[in-house]
Amino acid sequence: MPRRPVFFVSIILLLSGCVATAPAKDGKTVPQQRDGSSIAQLGKSDMDRMADVQMRENTQSLRLLMTKLYKRNPRELRKSTSDNVDVMVDWVFEGDHGWQFKKIGGVQGTAALNLAFSPEYQGDRVLPFIVGLYTMLIKAHGGKDEFYITDSIDPQTVYNAARNLEIAVWKLSNARDSNGQLYLLTNEINESERNLSFEREFGKMVGRLDLFAITLAEKSQRLISRVAQNLATALFIPF
Repeated sequence: MPRRPVFFVSIILLLSGCVATAPAKDGKTVPQQRDGSSIAQLGKSDMDRMADVQMRENTQSLRLLMTKLYKRNPRELRKSTSDNVDVMVDWVFEGDHGWQFKKIGGVQGTAALNLAFSPEYQGDRVLPFIVGLYTMLIKAHGGKDEFYITDSIDPQTVYNAARNLEIAVWKLSNARDSNGQLYLLTNEINESERNLSFEREFGKMVGRLDLFAITLAEKSQRLISRVAQNLATALFIPF
């Protein structure tokens, strides 16, 4: 059975607009192409644009998740700053720090994720969690967040990043301190409220990464080694 249709279907799904979202007057969102008429677009293949889209959308998801985590866990924000949530999130994603934060010893990737769930760590746990996820995604994409024809992305590392994200989400919902309390609160399910917005946003990220990894492997004719793992005992895949 021919495999080529998978590639074109994936292009349609990921490139259905090459979008960043912008608010419309009615409160809805509309597609907005970044630098759509820029000369820089001439140096991009369809796969590069797909990489741009999923990296940009996953970064926006991380911004949203960081905001939600601080609002759900205000004590963590107070460990880092007296500013409000938006100021903190803007500084993390747009500040001039090169993603090297003294408050967490400059750790990145899976080292930062492990720090977020370390019993010995007493600082702001949201910061290393988000820093770990973002820098892991960057490394999985060859150290870049924008892509051109000359760039090469290994589908295996993108696939591994999706698995690490699943492990991080499991830890977020299950890892507890010595008193049996979750390190970070996320979804809330009780008699009066059922809030699964964290789970849905993480699910979107995993879906984007998996779809891109499969499409990339299809295009480059490279195989992905699929690892079955028990989330309860799984360790983060090193990069």
